[in-house]
Amino acid sequence: MRHVIKVANLSKQYQIGSGPFNYPTLREQIANIVQLPLTRRRNGNNGSTPPTIWALKDISFEVQPGEVVGVVGRNGSGKSTLLRILSRITEPTIGAAEIHGRSASLLEIGTGFHPELTGRENTYLNGAILGMSRSEIKDRFDEIVAFAEIEDFIETPVKRYSSGMYLRLAFAVAAHLRTEILFLDEVLAVGDTEFQRKCLGKVEGVAKEGRTVIFVSHNLGAVTQLCPRVLWLNDGRLQLDGNAREVVSAYASQWRQATHSWQRSPSKNGDESNKEMSLLSVRLRQPEHELDGVFSFDLPFTAEIEYELLEPTADLRIAIRVVSETGTIIFTSSDQDKPVMSREGVRHEGRYISVCRIPGSLLRPGKFFLSAGISRRKTWTELHENLLMFEISAIGNPLPDRLGIISPVLDWEIQKLA
Repeated sequence: MRHVIKVANLSKQYQIGSGPFNYPTLREQIANIVQLPLTRRRNGNNGSTPPTIWALKDISFEVQPGEVVGVVGRNGSGKSTLLRILSRITEPTIGAAEIHGRSASLLEIGTGFHPELTGRENTYLNGAILGMSRSEIKDRFDEIVAFAEIEDFIETPVKRYSSGMYLRLAFAVAAHLRTEILFLDEVLAVGDTEFQRKCLGKVEGVAKEGRTVIFVSHNLGAVTQLCPRVLWLNDGRLQLDGNAREVVSAYASQWRQATHSWQRSPSKNGDESNKEMSLLSVRLRQPEHELDGVFSFDLPFTAEIEYELLEPTADLRIAIRVVSETGTIIFTSSDQDKPVMSREGVRHEGRYISVCRIPGSLLRPGKFFLSAGISRRKTWTELHENLLMFEISAIGNPLPDRLGIISPVLDWEIQKLA
């Protein structure tokens, strides 16, 4: 069977500290040539080139028609760079990437949307950017709008859309484009749980149609659910290529030392100060074990999320998700599962901390990841996948050989009937 994607010795190099690449005009090129000797003399670098970094280095793999391939790796490992090269947005420095068939990319939600145009107008505009003809868009327009669930707002400028509405329309346009190959980068990072489930269902449907999908995500559960095969990129190199569960497990286990706390770094651009709400810190605590992130099996521990609101906010939820090494979601919990706020459901401006108590004897010994996020009106405004890693030790476990994802010690009653 002939491959649809072939990547051979692919490498991509960037200059450190260089800004976004712009194609210079002839006038700018001539000016740069004239100024280059002066610039070198002023900098005193004797013509030395700026420092560089390899975002990708010697990547090689093939993808067959109909394969659904996941790509995992930490931030900065080269995942998005790989998809940008495959999508013909960026050229490789060394090597080649062959693509056989019509492809579509959803690398940044809403790219090509104009805030002053309506949902209808942006659907046609974005569809054209993604390669759809006007007749194709017209034929699928009702299906796109129904999937996005914005029928009542299709004639409204998108600048008035909520982030969830904006996301749904952007994904719907890209997902309904009939192509042989679909590239998806972090399409599940934003949006409510129901829409994420809908997205997964759509991607599964695309795969069942025999189309090829390359799926980049930090959501390890979604990766193992959708992708039989996974590529693990590490520092720009292909670390592992194989069965999804085996690769995800190996990727997850690379962090030998548990990380039990996270604190937001000050924003260099000051963007965070303009957010209506933001997470400030997340930490896991258990008496006498909070320093190493390794918790005893039989003792409860807490997940503490500190956050700040800049204005009164209604229908707000702080949520956590515990995920296994293989990407299986163990459970999700929210501070509104049992509402403790005022009847109006409004949290006034200020700093808060939401604490979730996780009982002992629930999680079996092993390594786990904690995701944390903040949502409003069932739409994520901030979500950190696999933010922390922690370990449940076998200390206090009376049933070490028990199988299962969780290991609850439940109440039983024994009755003698005769």
